[in-house]
Amino acid sequence: MKTIFLKLGLVLLTYTAFAQDAQFSQYYQAPLVLNPGFTGITPRQRMIVNHRIQWPSLPQAFSTYAASYDIFLNQIRSGIGFLVTSDRIGSANWRSTTVSLLYSYKVKLTDKLVFSPGLSFGYGTNGIDRSKLRMGDDLEYNGISLDPALNQISQPSYADFGSGFLLYSKKLWFGASFAHMNRPNLSVIGEESRLAMKTAIHAGMKLELTRGPRSGRPVYFTPSFIYRMQGSTFSQLDLGANFHVDPVSVGIWYRGKPFVKNVINTIDQDALILFTGLYLKRLTVGYSYDFTISKLQTSSGGAHELSLTYELPSKNDNKNRKKNKLIPCPAFYSKPDFW
Repeated sequence: MKTIFLKLGLVLLTYTAFAQDAQFSQYYQAPLVLNPGFTGITPRQRMIVNHRIQWPSLPQAFSTYAASYDIFLNQIRSGIGFLVTSDRIGSANWRSTTVSLLYSYKVKLTDKLVFSPGLSFGYGTNGIDRSKLRMGDDLEYNGISLDPALNQISQPSYADFGSGFLLYSKKLWFGASFAHMNRPNLSVIGEESRLAMKTAIHAGMKLELTRGPRSGRPVYFTPSFIYRMQGSTFSQLDLGANFHVDPVSVGIWYRGKPFVKNVINTIDQDALILFTGLYLKRLTVGYSYDFTISKLQTSSGGAHELSLTYELPSKNDNKNRKKNKLIPCPAFYSKPDFW
């Protein structure tokens, strides 16, 4: 019976942990996580680190990391990037890690409009820390379990493919991404537990309002949205806007489904998100906090998220600016770009 319950628990944990992917509230500060079409979107080399702690008031908070690097290669009009993501869940330290190579190609449609299709090729592993499991015979054998079911727990590895596209100008962008297109098997007990394909549709715009009376700094805001779907049971809408007076940005976002009611006839909603960012010459720092507005409310502790983006010139930065003026960059702040 103990073996049966262990297997059942692992199957249920697999289903719960992977019914949906980890996500970032600052999705445009994690562009390669969102869509491979963003790869090489700026003329500079770009390094980004993201960290999210979700529900810190619970005994074992969900912790997610992402780190990426990308660059635009003028000679082949392409972006190349690398992305590492790691997600830790629960008291048994269920950890999934994926390393991905990303590629995008820039297609000039008009003098002001660019199409950027992208691909993602990933290799991942996942599993639990068996030393964290406590079985019924641990006390009898000095903390060591002799249950043979423990030996069936493995850390499987898998390929993970995705694609996406981005259609953008200097002030407008629209895109979609398709993750886990091959539906990798994530089971840790040698059975089948497929990760459902995830689709994300996103769009936004940059609207300049006015310039400051003394400094000439632009004042503008960037409304945007993202709609995610994964499998047959999960969907989610994020929408909101950031208000910018360079080098400072503040924003407010809503996550949920305001037009959908759940089984108990209440609106299906998740969080209200507050964001603040500081845009320096090469470094961008963003912090956001998720106020939970679902039934968990404040007992979960919400979620904290930090993003760091560092940009440095590429070898052919000046050449890229002149040659590729026709390739705009949808910037969320007023840094120099291809324009």
